[in-house]
Amino acid sequence: MISLGPSVRVLVATKPVDFRKGADGLAAVAKEALGQDPFSGTVIVFRARRADRIKIIVWDGTGLVMLWKALDQGAFKWPPISDGVMRLSSAQLSALVEGLDWTRVYAPRRRRPSAVR
Repeated sequence: MISLGPSVRVLVATKPVDFRKGADGLAAVAKEALGQDPFSGTVIVFRARRADRIKIIVWDGTGLVMLWKALDQGAFKWPPISDGVMRLSSAQLSALVEGLDWTRVYAPRRRRPSAVR
């Protein structure tokens, strides 16, 4: 569904926000409450009080894009509620948006080159 490169910065606001806010309101929350620049290209993920809804904002270079999703059944897997943000990989974000347990998604470990004998 969402295709992002591995170098894209993804931040999750761990505290629920008012889901009546649109893209501009969430950009203000990102700047004022989270200390993040919503126009930097960073993907910023927000959750509702009920864990079944998600909003994502990102600046694509020409405008602010907002994605909104509500699950029909179940809930998204969220980090514990606290102030601040948490960083995710692009693969973890894809799992989160699909309603999967993103905590089980890990980047492959890089192998060290073996010594030449």
